[in-house]
Amino acid sequence: MTIFIEFIVSFFLVLGAFFALAGSIGSYRLPDFFSRLHGPTKSTTLGVGSMAVASAIYFSFQSGRISLHEVLITLFLFITAPISAHFLAKAALHQRLHQKKEGTEKIS
Repeated sequence: MTIFIEFIVSFFLVLGAFFALAGSIGSYRLPDFFSRLHGPTKSTTLGVGSMAVASAIYFSFQSGRISLHEVLITLFLFITAPISAHFLAKAALHQRLHQKKEGTEKIS
């Protein structure tokens, strides 16, 4: 495997790790349910997708043919994550779960 392919795989792995970390931190730090939906659905999806692309590139060049498993996993991930976030948001609206207003935190 050439050094160029190794750099591409490393780039996608580091990019994926950054997005996964940012999504995890956002999911922990954001104040309410609707804000917390953005962490897993936006950045964590990009993070796992980048790692799957890195895996697809690596195994495609290892075996000499396209690695279909990783491509299908990435496609399934990018299709299902926004749909599941939409369903979660609709369920929260149905349960009348409201956003936390700025400046309404209790001081104990």
